[in-house]
Amino acid sequence: MTVTNNPGHPGNPAQPGKPAQSFWGLWNTSFGFFGIQLAFALQNANVSRIFQALGSKVDDLAFLWIAGPVTGLIVQPLIGHWSDRTWGRFGRRRPYFVAGAVLAALALFGLPNTSLLLVAALFLWLLDASLNVAMEPFRAFVGDMTPPHQRAQGFALQTWFIGAGAVLGSLAPIAFKAMGIANTAPEGTIPPSVRYSFYLGAAAMVAAVAWTAWRVKEYSPGELAAHGDPGHAAIPTHAPLVYPPRGPLWLAGGLVLLALVAALGLDQQLYVLGGGLVAFGLLQIVVRARASTGTLAQIVSDLAQMPRAMRQLALAQFFTWVALFILWIYTTPVVTREVFHATDTSGGAYNAGADWVGVMFAFYNGVAALAAFALPVLARRIGNVRTHMVGLGAGALAFLLLMVIRDQTLLLVPMALVGVAWASILGMPYVILTRVLPPAKFGIYIGLFNLFIVVPQLIVATAMGGIMRSFFPGEPKWTMAVAAVVMAGAVLAMARVREEEGA
Repeated sequence: MTVTNNPGHPGNPAQPGKPAQSFWGLWNTSFGFFGIQLAFALQNANVSRIFQALGSKVDDLAFLWIAGPVTGLIVQPLIGHWSDRTWGRFGRRRPYFVAGAVLAALALFGLPNTSLLLVAALFLWLLDASLNVAMEPFRAFVGDMTPPHQRAQGFALQTWFIGAGAVLGSLAPIAFKAMGIANTAPEGTIPPSVRYSFYLGAAAMVAAVAWTAWRVKEYSPGELAAHGDPGHAAIPTHAPLVYPPRGPLWLAGGLVLLALVAALGLDQQLYVLGGGLVAFGLLQIVVRARASTGTLAQIVSDLAQMPRAMRQLALAQFFTWVALFILWIYTTPVVTREVFHATDTSGGAYNAGADWVGVMFAFYNGVAALAAFALPVLARRIGNVRTHMVGLGAGALAFLLLMVIRDQTLLLVPMALVGVAWASILGMPYVILTRVLPPAKFGIYIGLFNLFIVVPQLIVATAMGGIMRSFFPGEPKWTMAVAAVVMAGAVLAMARVREEEGA
């Protein structure tokens, strides 16, 4: 069963433009993000813990996260491209986020039930790829289902669901511990409280996404045209493609990096980054030489034609997510070592520290859920760009505090600042983007924009382990200093963004 969540029937040609959503229409449109973010929170707060429990060293944690971003480089643009062009009985975006939810649930069942580090890394790959498949179409979905003046409200409610799901996901292990379920386990196995939390995440992921898929009727091309939005109903099939000429430069840069890694004995994980640059350069060269017109050529062409505001946002997005991935990967070893003075992953002190990281992550997501409704108010006063700069500045200060605070309770202060930053990161860039993007290409451009989430993850995964070994051996707290500097770079990058009014 599907129901329309608009005040009037979406096909009513008498009503100009897409009708405004009711509160419950916005609620249904965004509810699936509750399950997606619950799963994402479980991943962020517990995967490093799982890897360490299975024998990973702290210096190797980042590299074990590498499969996800490599897959995201491929999945994000493809899913965006295809979802723009999917018009069938099951809708436009729904087939993708439903499939992603089912696959993510399978990964959530498998990840805490293996005793092999390699298998755990493979399940993380499946989980990360599946979350990408589900999440990217959901971002475009909000743009599809709302008129322009309602998108800030739509993304704010989406951020609230993200925060609520993340709170539950982050607190789940502690909640199960309070029920009498053990939070420790023999070396090489995962505590039952963590396993049950992942089972809860799998069930919530499927249920929440299924609710949105069942309750929301997507607009068809004809209905979009009836609402005066013909550009959103179809994508020109014969539009001229742009073939960027810089493929040889990307290829040369990748080859130079590979040569430096070999010649100077740099961390071998950098081979992955160098290989990615080579592959991107070769793709551009081949597409240009053959004047291709297929899916990859269209994605490369869209990348070359990114709107100006999107290009400006991309740099800030890049710096932002480098800092965030450092937070998610290294908070557990920082807190367990520096605050709980524990390194034995099978001991009670370590697992108490890891549980406290779950509380910290839940706290910042709870703050984000509240801040999500305050940020649009601030944006109406000072603008979207300045509002996002305030949020990112709060994040930079938070990382500095995480580096120096040694009191368990006081750690919640920087996490409150992280919550403000997180609320802004989840909403403000997309509010800006959906004002300047061509509606017919919401999917592909949001997919391409998300590359500036995936690429930072890849860089952190390949380079941070080497930086740790070279400069901070046995002292993960300094990763927070790196994150603070990078987040400050994001603030400066946002100062260059010129939002196009009335777009």
